[in-house]
Order: sequence, then C-alpha cells, then structure tokens
Amino acid sequence: MSTLALNTSASGMSALNTQLDVIANNLANANTTAFKSSRTNFQDLYYIEKKQPGVESQLADATSPIGLFVGLGVEVAGTQLDFEQGPAVSTNRKLDVMIEGDGFLQVDVGDLGDGIAYTRAGALSTDADGNLVLANNTGYRIEPSIVVPTESVSTVTIGTDGSVYYKDPNAVDLVLAGTLELAIFQNSAGLESAGQNLYLETYASGTPEVSDPGTDGAGTILAGYLEGSNVNPVTELVDLIRTQRTFEMNSQALQAADETLRTVVNIAN
Repeated sequence: MSTLALNTSASGMSALNTQLDVIANNLANANTTAFKSSRTNFQDLYYIEKKQPGVESQLADATSPIGLFVGLGVEVAGTQLDFEQGPAVSTNRKLDVMIEGDGFLQVDVGDLGDGIAYTRAGALSTDADGNLVLANNTGYRIEPSIVVPTESVSTVTIGTDGSVYYKDPNAVDLVLAGTLELAIFQNSAGLESAGQNLYLETYASGTPEVSDPGTDGAGTILAGYLEGSNVNPVTELVDLIRTQRTFEMNSQALQAADETLRTVVNIAN
C-alpha cells in the first residue's frame, strides 16, 4: 500500500533531520577547544514478511531461494563520539595544557552527575584562592586540587608528567604545588556530553582508571598548547550535501506515494 511508502519515506526524513542537527553542531564547534565531533549511526526498521525463503514451490519439486520482505524504514541508532586527537594549537600561556594521547582532566562540578566531570580542554587559570580552575564562565576546580600562591602564578611551570611547580621568593628550589592526574575510560565513546567541554561517566563508559600522565597508558602533558577541535570542515560539508540530497530523494518518494494513493482514491470513487 502507498501508506506504507509514506511512513517509510517519513522515517527517512526524520532520521536525516537528526543527522543534519548533528552535522550543524559539528560545524558550529569547528573552533571549540578540544571539541570531539559526532557521527550519526542508522539502522533499518522491522520488515513485513510476505514470503519466507526456502518455501516449497507448488509448481515444481523445488524450494524458493529467496523470500519476500518489505522494510518499514530507518531510524537513528545513536550518535557516536570521535575521540581522535585534535591539532596542537600554540598559545604560549603557561597554564594552558594539552593532553598528548589518552586521558581526561578531572573537574569538580559539585552536584552535576556524581560530582566529577572530565575534559580535554586544558585552558586553565587560577581563582581568587589560587586554585587551578577551568578558564571558562563556570571556573570549575581541577581535581585533585592544586593551589598556587597568587604572587607566584607568573612563575608556574607544568611538566610533561603533569607536575605543577612554582617559584617561591623565599625558597631556592621550585615548589611542587601538585600533579595533574588523567582519567582513562574503557569506552570513551560511551561518555555523556554535558556541554562546556565536559563529559560525564556512564555505565557504558565504565569506571575510569586514574593515573599520572605518562604512566599506565595515559598521555603526557604539553604546556603552552591547547588541543584544537577534531572537526574536519570539508568532510562535514560533504556529509551535509549528501544528507540534503538524500532528504530530497525521500521527499520525492513521499510525493510519489501520495500521488499513487490519490489515484487509488479517485478510482475507488
């Protein structure tokens, strides 16, 4: 029936509209620090079985090698994060850090989730108390807490192992303020995107393994750099065109089904 084709085409247009939303978000964040692009995964829907394969033929001593199935359309199976590392962007700021390899910085987010969120956006700053925090509109504190005296912020040095040192005017040697620890997930794609460059742990992501940079598979820290977005604008624009054209084809299929149904109705009248 033409009504089946109408619903099938509509399911395709709905799924493609979701893909368009995902592509638009990727392109909007092409310059967002450490942003990870997403892709849309599709899956076909159930099928109407009109004839099973292998049914014995009534006209000869043989069985049918194929069956007859009519699909009911498509749906979005999910969106999948791509954690491929973005390019290194030099900033020459001592408190900016980039993670080279696997791992996330831990952030104290209070009542959000279980209190800890994870990020690869290493634009850091200090608050009024000298705590190392994210340099954004929320100023969430890095975990474990690292405190740098206000008068020594300009002397901070961050090593590849995540160690944070500062110069104390009353001491000869550098003072260790703390170490940036990295969290590694078994399934990073299972993390929940919470906005503000933050991710939350889920059952699918698994429990994080926390270690010092450069140990147990964790990446190293590169100070004076930030990780750029891993969005490829050319690829996204090609996907955008492909999505638009496929949407148009589904729209034409819907119009054809509508015309067929109109013809049937006119004949019936």
